[in-house]
Amino acid sequence: QVQLVESGGGLVQAGGSLRLSCAASGRTFNYWHMGWFRQGPGKEREFVAAIRWSGGNTYYADSVKGRFAASRDSAKNTVYLQMNSLKPEDTAIYYCAAPSRYYGDNYYAYSTYYTYWGQGTQVTVSS
Repeated sequence: QVQLVESGGGLVQAGGSLRLSCAASGRTFNYWHMGWFRQGPGKEREFVAAIRWSGGNTYYADSVKGRFAASRDSAKNTVYLQMNSLKPEDTAIYYCAAPSRYYGDNYYAYSTYYTYWGQGTQVTVSS
């Protein structure tokens, strides 16, 4: 059974930074992607970033490119999302997600690609 546990959310002022963590257990993800999504108040869940365990390739939504950075620590089976220059519109519940198998490199931005989801961590950015 795969478990994903996020942490690191909180309240921060605009322009500030937070680092989210997602600890994965139950399976080796060496060849797959780990995704970060968020859901703001009254909004649909949207893709934020993804990282490929093997090689560390990263992918970002345009809205966070240049401000957010995904990374992973394979030894700890943990992925991170460093969020800098935060804006009020970044306020959301942030989720990490993992697929049940490898489908290729073209689907990381689709929530339907992912089978396992964490419980989410709240990020609130005040203006």
